[in-house]
Amino acid sequence: QVQVVESGGGLVQAGGSLRLSCTASGLTFDEYSMGWFRQAPGKEREGVSFIHWSGSNTNYVDSVKGRFTISRDNAKNTLYLQMNSLEPEDTAMYYCAAYSVPQRYYGLLYNPSDFGYWGQGTQVTVSS
Repeated sequence: QVQVVESGGGLVQAGGSLRLSCTASGLTFDEYSMGWFRQAPGKEREGVSFIHWSGSNTNYVDSVKGRFTISRDNAKNTLYLQMNSLEPEDTAMYYCAAYSVPQRYYGLLYNPSDFGYWGQGTQVTVSS
């Protein structure tokens, strides 16, 4: 049984930083590409950042480029999202997700159905 668990969310002032973590169990972590998504109240879920199963390639949505960094530690089965220069517009529930199939990576050309394993989310709130 695959389990995906996020942590690290919280309340931060604009300009501050947070680091989200995501652990995944029940799958061979280093064979699965991963991604971070977010959903703000009243808005659709959007993909924020994605990383190849090996960590060799990463992609970001334009709104977070230069501010967020995705990384992974395959030895610890853990995915990270370092978020700097946070803005109130970054306020959302953040979700970690793993691809449904190992050794696939489509970067920003993903389809939401490519991701089969999701966490429960961690709330990020940025105050102005």
